[in-house]
Amino acid sequence: MSNRVAKELNLTEREVSYQIRYEGNVTPDTKIKFMTDGVLLKEVQKDFLLTKYSVVIIDEAHERSVYTDILIGLLSRIVPLRNKQGNRLKLIIMSATLRVEDFTENRRLFRIEPPVVKVDSRQFPVTIHFNKRTPLEDYLGEAFKKVCKIHRTLPEGGILVFVTGQQEVHTLCKKLRQTFPFEGKAEQKLKKSRRKKKESKTEILPKINLDNYSIEPVDEEAEREADDSDQEIEDNFMEGDDDVTSQLGEDLQTGGTTEPLYVLPLYSLLSKDKQSKVFDPPPKGCRLCVVATNVAETSLTIPDIKYVVDTGKVKTKFYDKVTGVSTFKITWTSKASGNQRAGRAGRTGPGHCYRLYSSAVYNDDFEKFSLAEIIRRPVDDLVLQMKYMNIDRIVNFPFPTPPDDEQVKAAETLLVSLGALTEPIKSVRMKDLKKTPITKITPLGKVMACFPVSPRYAKMLALGHQHDLLSYVVAIVAGLSVQEVFVEMQKPPDTDQEQDDFRSQIQYMSQVKKLWAGTGHSMLLGDLMVLLKAIGSAEYQGCTIEFCQKHGLRYKAMKEVRKLRAQLTNTVNMVIPDANICLDPKLKPPSDIQAKLIRQIILAGLADHVARRFPDPPPDADETLKKRKHAYQCTELDEPVFIHPFSVLYKQKPEFIVYQHIEETSKLYMKGISAIESEWLPVYAPSFCTLSKPQEDPPPSYDKSKDQIRCHMTSTFGRCCWEVPSVDLEYPANLDKYRWFARFLLEGAVVPGMKKYVTMLLSSPSTMVKSWAKLQPRTEKLLKELVAAGVDSKESLLKAWQKDPKYLLNTFCQWVPQSKHTEIEMTWPPVK
Repeated sequence: MSNRVAKELNLTEREVSYQIRYEGNVTPDTKIKFMTDGVLLKEVQKDFLLTKYSVVIIDEAHERSVYTDILIGLLSRIVPLRNKQGNRLKLIIMSATLRVEDFTENRRLFRIEPPVVKVDSRQFPVTIHFNKRTPLEDYLGEAFKKVCKIHRTLPEGGILVFVTGQQEVHTLCKKLRQTFPFEGKAEQKLKKSRRKKKESKTEILPKINLDNYSIEPVDEEAEREADDSDQEIEDNFMEGDDDVTSQLGEDLQTGGTTEPLYVLPLYSLLSKDKQSKVFDPPPKGCRLCVVATNVAETSLTIPDIKYVVDTGKVKTKFYDKVTGVSTFKITWTSKASGNQRAGRAGRTGPGHCYRLYSSAVYNDDFEKFSLAEIIRRPVDDLVLQMKYMNIDRIVNFPFPTPPDDEQVKAAETLLVSLGALTEPIKSVRMKDLKKTPITKITPLGKVMACFPVSPRYAKMLALGHQHDLLSYVVAIVAGLSVQEVFVEMQKPPDTDQEQDDFRSQIQYMSQVKKLWAGTGHSMLLGDLMVLLKAIGSAEYQGCTIEFCQKHGLRYKAMKEVRKLRAQLTNTVNMVIPDANICLDPKLKPPSDIQAKLIRQIILAGLADHVARRFPDPPPDADETLKKRKHAYQCTELDEPVFIHPFSVLYKQKPEFIVYQHIEETSKLYMKGISAIESEWLPVYAPSFCTLSKPQEDPPPSYDKSKDQIRCHMTSTFGRCCWEVPSVDLEYPANLDKYRWFARFLLEGAVVPGMKKYVTMLLSSPSTMVKSWAKLQPRTEKLLKELVAAGVDSKESLLKAWQKDPKYLLNTFCQWVPQSKHTEIEMTWPPVK
């Protein structure tokens, strides 16, 4: 984009520049800067008034991404502030299909209604054709049939087909290539020689006069009723009836065209070089046909597209507002998106859009605009960034479309459990009692907000500097943050040979993953160990296309992981001064003990994503219990969930696991699995545990290395109240903790200088924790002194003595004979 604008304006790249997440070419001479919404949001955090800009243009605002919505809300406040300073800032929001009312009628967003300017674009006329009937299931077969009709009967011009996902793109491309094969020069010569040999047996084709065919589109309703052969294709398409498909190819060639079809896929996960093929002219004598997802809906002009085939469908990721369970659903797109798709046919000349649904469905079932992203996904990362910018009351922020209250509450609850926010502070004023309690960002939260990843992964990075684990944690977080590092295995192909190849590929990938998983704690690290080994192995081999293809890795994703690793490494070194890590291309696998520690860090970040295996049902169990075989229970859902079959822990079935996310397909499947130990839960996920009282056996003790009073407690985890065995933990902060600290102080366990007085004490130190301790004034006085100064550790005691060297002197003198008071006063405080 920046290159194109620079060329149009006859400027250099120094004056028209760009900045994206991983790279940019901005210079001091830059006058026009293209950037993503996330990059600009980061700049707002550093320079709230955006003082180095005079105009901000937000394009494609109808896509309503989360960062775009936040930017518009912030800029609605920045613009008036800049105007007051006399340094005017202009904000321009642009879109072809924006719901303008969200902005003009939102007084919280813009107190003064902004002017709306409508600009007629250079759009050529596009004729819209609706189907008489709407296919309920086989819309892909309908799309195939429509492309065949267009190619057979209509004049030259490219075809653009909209489907919902990567698998549908490949399926339709395969069918179209089989029906209208396109070969290179060598294949064409071979085919020509074979055709000559069979010339005597081949029927002579009738001569076709193209002048007899109208250039206008065919009557859809009449042709649907007359064309029985096409209906047969539709019925057999999804089953992969190759005989019918090949028969159609022969019929079409005899009926209207000998021109092959140059079929190209287009979707976001496709490599850059393959994406760019759609912009190149098709081979001579071929018609271009692009099968695309909604990536081709906006901001993309494919040359010479004259016909658009719109299935009207879109695959959208939906999240449960409370549990965060994600589900991919294929739904009708919006009217605005439908108009965008139709507009692709009128970019370079008049065109036609064939909608594979009826006008009644379009008018009744299509929403006018797509839902904003902010109400379709969890907002924990968004809330953390806003808290970091001192926006404490999220509900008061001027969102174009505000998130649901449940989303905000769920996000704040998660961030509190991660330690990024304080516990909610309730107002003491009567008029504020009905308001939502305020949470503030903690020092840990400020560190987490610096990392450009999800808060769960940011917590892992914040903990990873211990035991030299940062390099591994950075690699794992980078891999988890990039979507679909591993190539998804598609459903088995049609032919026996292709099915054998598919099974061989599945078997090979299972062996590779098992090898990468290793043994011991590495194996228990599970899918994240496989991810770590995949990243390390790819980097060790130079991250080549050949290595990625052989091992089922997406090359494009691995390149993105490398860039994110570099960015996270730089950020970690800035945020954690003593980190001193580098991007090691030959990262050694973690040792067994390091793998164990990484499992604990993973638990600390994914503490709300814990699941426990259901007990195996007895042989005579009912159907409900039988469905729970090999199933797990997670803390947020009532339904059983399952380990995904492609997980390396699928056959291991550990008792407790943590998962990255849950996806709903035929079942609720957990992905990104690591095994954990139940006794870790109170240590690394304390906010989800309900602890018992400290046990008397074994009794509490003082740990010198940790400077803590330790005790054993049992607990229950989560709302399901899973029982967790007794674990050694820090004594809970209460009055009894001060009593036990006083006892260990008197016994000489805290500071060495107290040991010499143990034998002359007038009361046993154990008196401090007896039920009748109140009967002795000296015990109560010592307890009050400790509580008043908040002294329950050696560190806090030394600070108290620094502040007041006579602290506890008079109180301690009551515990020893009067004859020793002078000696004690001379050596106080007894640090040595």
